Amino acid sequence: MAKESMKAREVKRAKLVAKYAAKREALKKIVNTGDPVEAYEAARALQKLPKNSSPIRLHNRCCITGRPKGYIRQFAISRIQFREMASNGLIPGVKKASW
Repeated sequence: MAKESMKAREVKRAKLVAKYAAKREALKKIVNTGDPVEAYEAARALQKLPKNSSPIRLHNRCCITGRPKGYIRQFAISRIQFREMASNGLIPGVKKASW
């Protein structure tokens, strides 16, 4: 299990990303399409936003254990939890292969 502080940190980052998403998108658009003076000012404003408001800083974690590695996106859980749940028949449409 991951430390509770790590899980809380990820939740905090996700909230910041959601809060600043529109502002960040507008500034990026100005940087990419505006004239050089406006682009420079927009880039400066973009740098003043909190670091954790960048979506690149988010990391996928298992929703059950908080494990950051071995994450399966389709199910939002780690490989270990996936195998355990699939073996117990808790995931619809997934069963062990047999031939």
